[in-house]
Amino acid sequence: MTRWPLPPYMQRALALAADAAAAGEVPVGAVIVMKGRIVGEGRNAPRESHDPTAHAEIAAIRAAAGVLGSERLTGCELFVTLEPCAMCAGAIVHARIARVTYGAPDPKGGAVAHGARVFDQPGCLHRPEVIAGLGEREAAELLRGFFQDRR
Repeated sequence: MTRWPLPPYMQRALALAADAAAAGEVPVGAVIVMKGRIVGEGRNAPRESHDPTAHAEIAAIRAAAGVLGSERLTGCELFVTLEPCAMCAGAIVHARIARVTYGAPDPKGGAVAHGARVFDQPGCLHRPEVIAGLGEREAAELLRGFFQDRR
C-alpha cells in the first residue's frame, strides 16, 4: 500500500497538536490557509489559559481574522486534527470558512459528522465543504497516546 505524504498544512496542524499535548492540553491543532498561505494557526489551550473557549479552531480563526482584517474568512480553508465541536462548528459558520478538512472523527464531542451536525441544520447560515479523515491515523495516535498517559 502506497502512503501519500500529508499536505504541509495538516502536518503543521499535527505539530501544533503535539505542542498542545506537551503542554498538558488535549492534542488538537488547527491551521487556516488562504491562497496557499497560512494566515492563522492555533492549538488547544483551555487549561493553560483558564478559558473553555480556547480550542485550536477558535485560536486559528482569531489569528486569521486579525491577519486578514476581517471577521469573514471567505475563501479560507481550515485544517484541524479532530472533528470540530459544536462551538467551533458555529464559529466556522460565522467566519464563512469555505472548507473544513479534519483528521480524526470525534463520536463523543464532534458536531460535524456526529452529534449536532451543525452544518446540516436547516437554519445554518453557511455550509462549508467538509473533507474528513486526512491525517486520521496520525491524529488518532496523538489522542490515544495523550489519554493513555493519563490513565
